[in-house]
Amino acid sequence: MKKFDIRNIRIRKVSVDDLDDRMLLINLYATQGFTFIIGLIWILFQHQNLFSMFTPPKELSFVYWGVGLAAAVIVVDLLIARFVPEEASDDGGVNERIFRTRPVWHIAVLSLVVAICEELLFRGAIQHAIGPYWTSIIFATIHVRYLKHWIPTGLVFSISYGLGWIYMQSGSILAPIIAHFLIDLIMGLIIRFRRES
Repeated sequence: MKKFDIRNIRIRKVSVDDLDDRMLLINLYATQGFTFIIGLIWILFQHQNLFSMFTPPKELSFVYWGVGLAAAVIVVDLLIARFVPEEASDDGGVNERIFRTRPVWHIAVLSLVVAICEELLFRGAIQHAIGPYWTSIIFATIHVRYLKHWIPTGLVFSISYGLGWIYMQSGSILAPIIAHFLIDLIMGLIIRFRRES
């Protein structure tokens, strides 16, 4: 029997072009599953009630906060896309690869999974521990594909801070989940149908 030798492990940088569609999706869903588990464990260690966190408030103001932030982000993103050179906001082609050939229902599912998993970890757990500013710095940092350019990095930080702010204003994690879902869904649909035409 051959012994395992950790020195034989080789790590190499992989670009998005090296992944086929199936592997890209597996990577995306695995990352989100990992994010969800970390967020869930962290929330349990903080002794927060997960069920009350996801219980909708009686007033619908959390919906308005979510939709309002999503609308503002989409307008700003479209303005940036119109007036800023494409190379200044390049994400390495990841969003293009994820959304360009995906059916509409799958874009919606992806957007919902990402919104729930990331908001559970970042707004539900991390923001509860260190506040919206530092949470936004971590959020922008893990979106490593944007770090090469200051415009998308600043945009991701601002969106994250906005998500944290509406969480505090609405008192419900559902507000940032709605905003995150709508932002990803609409931007994914724009990528999908822009490429089709």
